[in-house]
Amino acid sequence: MTITKRFWISLIFSIPMLIGMILMPFGIMVPGSEWIQFLLTTVVMGVAARPFMDSAWSSFKKHHSNMDTLVAIGTATAYIYSIYAMFTHQAVFFESAAFVVTFVLLGQVFEERMRNNASNAIEKLVDLQAKDAEVMRNGQLVRVPLSEIVAGDVIRVKPGQKIAVDGVITEGNSTVDESMVTGESMPVAKNIGDKVIGSTMNSNGTFMFKAEKVGSDTMLSQIVELVKKAQNSHAPIQNLTDKVSEIFVPLVLSLSILTFTVWYVFLGASVATALIFAVSVLVIACPCALGLATPTALMVGTGRGAKMGILIKNGEVLEDVNDVTTVVFDKTGTITKGKPEVTDIIGDEKQVLTIAAALEESSEHPLAAAILDKAQAEQIQAATVSNFQAIEGKGVSATINQQQAFVGNDKLLNEIKIDSELNKQMIRLQDEAKTVVFVGVDQRIVGLIAIQDAPKETSKEAIATLKARGLRTVMLTGDNERVAKAIAQDVGIDEVIADVLPGDKADHVEALQKAGKVAFVGDGINDAPALTMADVGIAMGSGTDIAIESGGIVLMKNDLRDVAKALELSKKTFNRIKLNLFWAFVYNVLGIPVAAGIFYTFGLTLSPELAGFAMAFSSLSVVTSSVLLNKAKISGDVKTA
Repeated sequence: MTITKRFWISLIFSIPMLIGMILMPFGIMVPGSEWIQFLLTTVVMGVAARPFMDSAWSSFKKHHSNMDTLVAIGTATAYIYSIYAMFTHQAVFFESAAFVVTFVLLGQVFEERMRNNASNAIEKLVDLQAKDAEVMRNGQLVRVPLSEIVAGDVIRVKPGQKIAVDGVITEGNSTVDESMVTGESMPVAKNIGDKVIGSTMNSNGTFMFKAEKVGSDTMLSQIVELVKKAQNSHAPIQNLTDKVSEIFVPLVLSLSILTFTVWYVFLGASVATALIFAVSVLVIACPCALGLATPTALMVGTGRGAKMGILIKNGEVLEDVNDVTTVVFDKTGTITKGKPEVTDIIGDEKQVLTIAAALEESSEHPLAAAILDKAQAEQIQAATVSNFQAIEGKGVSATINQQQAFVGNDKLLNEIKIDSELNKQMIRLQDEAKTVVFVGVDQRIVGLIAIQDAPKETSKEAIATLKARGLRTVMLTGDNERVAKAIAQDVGIDEVIADVLPGDKADHVEALQKAGKVAFVGDGINDAPALTMADVGIAMGSGTDIAIESGGIVLMKNDLRDVAKALELSKKTFNRIKLNLFWAFVYNVLGIPVAAGIFYTFGLTLSPELAGFAMAFSSLSVVTSSVLLNKAKISGDVKTA
């Protein structure tokens, strides 16, 4: 039976007793009220309270105690004593047992509803999946259900349609709204070779794409699975809560017995009065709020992160983030774009690009693609070439318009002179750690093209934000020191560790950990050991599967500014856990003396049913505190839930 059903049963059978309590001060007594209370409470105890009894008994057999132990003993004591009192014509308090069960279940209903809301927010993403798609089968486009799409299928997507699965565009272009998965509010331009994500919305173009990941392998399915695991995980601080509960429950039982003894033996109170105080102690001390403090905040924090495009994999990450002092970055693909591009052209731009594009069109060199991309962006048509040949270790040459043209590296300078002005520009570009390509005609250099794996537009801002928070920033790269330092200076990195072999990255992270906790940000296969070694591994969502698997946090938008957001969200979530635990514990500690009757002479007492209500209210307050985490300000997050 669900908690909600148990609550409603308990509430329905408790209401008649509540009405009786309201009528009593007016002198209205219901005939046979004690027997009615007995029957109503018996139903509550036998149905709604039964799981508390089973849980307490199961723990007792294992020589343990839990939160249910206090509820079970408190309600059972009130119920059994009331049966005895009914036959000996003394005051009964069946309603106390029934109301305690009702209010405890009320707190659990709040918890369950909050859990469901957090889970439903993620599950709604799955409901937004396309139900079918137009797939190329036997040379024709046919509409097939989502479940029948397999990797390798070619799928057509029209404007306004959802993309069925993850894949790569093979024909056409468009813009795609990826906000539901990455949290990116602006539509993303997509061209041939770009990846698309299943369940995102195509905007204005028609394109064909090849399915790469289907079913549970899609990004959306993996996001849902990661968030579910995170929400069901435990932060290490939860272990403290469990240890406190292990000690707290026996201590409360002892205090309850002591309360009864003091009131009955030393203060001369009746058995009923002493028992009321003892049961109130048991009920008010039930550490339900302590149990809710961690999981509720964890669920809200990870859920909000998912909406921002930040996946926090488990509760342990939250605790480690709190003490991070150093953030280490991989360079290529993390700080930089991971793709060489033309940054400077010296000389007549049109002439230089026309010659370079014509010669590089037949080249397989990695830098050739950067030159061709630049020519295409500038809408420059490559000239027709003849007599193409590669100059080993130096470059390429060919005939263009009956002139001998060449493109190559600085080894060409051994054979061809460069004028002083171009030489100055060459030195400047090389000092900026850019690769310089020489373009010439008829034994004369006419221009220079500088190529670099440039920093992402957001890298400088991201590093500045982290430094403003007092964090030390380090670049850890296999690239040469000259290039690494130039990039580091450009984006504002504090320290550079260059010329590092892939297998040695983890060793450098371990060395940095001697000065404090370290977060590592990376995206490649060679980053996986470092991501694992770091106290907090942050993987870029564009990275390899093994890197993403190794990271404790995944940034779906590949935006380096999200590193600061992830750290801030993690800190605020962990701080909310600590705040919840503090108030839950303080509440229990302050409530016990009142329940025990210490302030009885001042007219301040707490009956078992009021103690139950107060306990339910404390659970509600913890849940509310966690939900308010959705409203906490995260720098740069424009969409606050």
